[in-house]
Amino acid sequence: MGTASGDRSVPGLSPAAFLLRGLAVGLAAGLIAFVVAFAFGEPYVDDAIALEESAAAHTDADHAKDDADKADESADDAGMVEVSRDNQRSWGLLTGTLAIGAALGGLASLAAAAVLGRLGNLSARGSTALVVLIGFVAVTLVPFTKYPATPPAVGSGETIGGRTASYFGLLLISVLAAIAVVVLANRLCARLDGWTAAFIGAGVYVAVVSVAAALLPSVNELGDFPADTLWYFRRSSLITLAALWASIGVGLTLLVGRMHDRVAADLARRALAASL
Repeated sequence: MGTASGDRSVPGLSPAAFLLRGLAVGLAAGLIAFVVAFAFGEPYVDDAIALEESAAAHTDADHAKDDADKADESADDAGMVEVSRDNQRSWGLLTGTLAIGAALGGLASLAAAAVLGRLGNLSARGSTALVVLIGFVAVTLVPFTKYPATPPAVGSGETIGGRTASYFGLLLISVLAAIAVVVLANRLCARLDGWTAAFIGAGVYVAVVSVAAALLPSVNELGDFPADTLWYFRRSSLITLAALWASIGVGLTLLVGRMHDRVAADLARRALAASL
């Protein structure tokens, strides 16, 4: 990489330039994720809500007094605005995917800026693609394997705090372990070849997150929820997340690569002009 050693002194390769591209790519990726989620995920959310409402109807029939109490509470909360299901599955979902896409795109771009020129002989495109791949594994895939997405009607409201804490605990461990093994593998490259260092780093990461996942509490609150609906819901959730990260990876790699090529060409022209 011809400009690796001087990348940080070039204004065109500043963290701000990376961030702007990451935010733009993240918004585009969020839009793509919305389309995927709306097409593949929302039908199963509707199925889960229908099951939840059906179970609630049976419970309400057996607890008439509780219904009266809930009616009184509803009267007290008359000022609250209820979001319709149509708005949840359209504008609400779009807002969520755009926000998450922008956040992940921004973080990925800053991480790509931080490692540029520091991962051996990897080019700007290669290091950016690697950052996004590691981000997908550490932020999404590993936590998902232990605590997959849960549709409505699954899980107890009394345990939501503990489940959330466990999920974010594993997420934090996964991200920190990923950062640590990247540093470790990069240092090992001075003594070993790149592939060996990468395999050692990957092995250490798998060992750390496996131990963490085994020590963290498991969640088994499915009850009699239909297994096929649960499977399709979780599959569509993972597909949506993969589409989000893939869009960020492709878009950010292309934009960073073009930016790097432009800066490298400009430096080459300046060097040629100075030599004349």
